[in-house]
Amino acid sequence: MLSRRVTFVASSSDVPALRRGLAVLRLLAGKAGPVTAAAVARELALPRSTTYHLLTELAEAGFVTHLPEEHRYGLGLAAFELGSAYLRHDPLERLARPLLRRLVDRTGHTAHLGVLHGREIVYLLRELPARPNTTVTDVGVRLSAHLPASGRAMLAYLPAAQVRVLFPDRASFVERTGRGARSLPELRRDLAAVRQRGWAVEDGFVTAGLASVAACVFDHGERAIAAVSATFRHECPESCDAGPCGADWPDVAADVRAVAAELTSRVGGHSVG
Repeated sequence: MLSRRVTFVASSSDVPALRRGLAVLRLLAGKAGPVTAAAVARELALPRSTTYHLLTELAEAGFVTHLPEEHRYGLGLAAFELGSAYLRHDPLERLARPLLRRLVDRTGHTAHLGVLHGREIVYLLRELPARPNTTVTDVGVRLSAHLPASGRAMLAYLPAAQVRVLFPDRASFVERTGRGARSLPELRRDLAAVRQRGWAVEDGFVTAGLASVAACVFDHGERAIAAVSATFRHECPESCDAGPCGADWPDVAADVRAVAAELTSRVGGHSVG
């Protein structure tokens, strides 16, 4: 089947309308459900006539769905198709891989990219140095998010209510080495330290003799979407707390944070703090 080529030349006067249309889509995407046109106009500071015109055009193109009985608007099928196409291209992994490779070359440590899935962290990428340490954190591996630095780097920027839902009781806190938070109050203290420091750290929580530091990747709404981490060998005494006990860890953290910030920029995000 031959595809029809559509040529569209935008003039400078079309750009503000395009920006307004994108703002409407972003607003709808950030809502838990459909909203009224009045709410869209109010939150975007648009005239009501302009708002209805934008919503009508977006609905005709399939990007917005009008619910006439509810007098509300939500995202349309075309928006879903765009999101699905985005995921098929694996953009986050593609953008992150060269940055992780750079992190490995600079630090000599194993580098990971992970995302939250429920109360677990799932590893999407792993880049290895010339002499890698044996780690369980391979691509596709899932770990309880309260243990690895990458998990806590992301949990630290979730709403407190969401963290409470993910870890409602002591049974939620699985153990691997006997280290790490074992209750919600302990986890909250850990996460507060992560936010204050700007990066997360774990020492032997996942594998005895291995430590890691991690920093968050954010989207355009300053929401945590992934975490970059570096893992390295370190023997920590039992008396050591969850904080960095190696003199070079802040230096490693600086490298990890720089990569996370660059990936945040590449996905069009805005860093927190």
